Amino acid sequence: MTHVVLAIDTATVTASAALWRDGVLATATQDSSGHSSELLPMIDAMCRAQEITPQQLTAVAIGLGPGSFTGLRIGMATAKGIAFAAGLDMWGVSSLAAVALQMADALTVAQRATTLLVPILDARRSEVFVGAYRSVGVDRVAAVIAEEVFAPEGVTAYVAKAQAVGTELTAVAVAGDGLVEFADVLGGLAFAKLPPLTPCAGAVARLAVAGEHVNMRDHGTPVYIRPSEAEVNYPNGVPGALRTPPASANS
Repeated sequence: MTHVVLAIDTATVTASAALWRDGVLATATQDSSGHSSELLPMIDAMCRAQEITPQQLTAVAIGLGPGSFTGLRIGMATAKGIAFAAGLDMWGVSSLAAVALQMADALTVAQRATTLLVPILDARRSEVFVGAYRSVGVDRVAAVIAEEVFAPEGVTAYVAKAQAVGTELTAVAVAGDGLVEFADVLGGLAFAKLPPLTPCAGAVARLAVAGEHVNMRDHGTPVYIRPSEAEVNYPNGVPGALRTPPASANS
């Protein structure tokens, strides 16, 4: 079966969309300031240019994060809205994994077999989201250890932990906008530095098509890794928020 997939990623400062049919047909990007108002028009223009209608789609693929809380919620809502309206499956993949796949594209086949792929994305609050992946095929990567969020000073220790698991991964490559945001800390890392800076929806589509096709439309949620600022500041609930009153003892 030939899949026709619309892919979306809004985890970072760049919103990205792509169409897949036996390969990536088209991609579109925009600055994240227009996530909410310009994402659907961007997707519509891309689909019209490729003469693909919602009825021709097999599924919608979404980058689940980690990333910007607002961006992820907008991307998830958009993907679910399209999937529900057109009666499509929704497939989710890690946005860090998408960066890792793009990193693998920059390596030779021999290099992919021995390189630990470490995407590093700006997580705000003086932290980075980090993953550790190995290439396991042209359109697939596999996690070596779990994705984490921590201060940029922790990257070296995280890489060492991943290499202790993937002992055959003797080389290390890093990429992502976290390298730019925290260049003062990460600029001196003795690892190969590769493009890209942010996840591309084309890589999201490739991972989703090559994956297990688990339908997340009804219950899928973004992957935040850490609690939101509101959850940190108000662990017992936001003051003044409406709450259900306790049931009357006489009821």
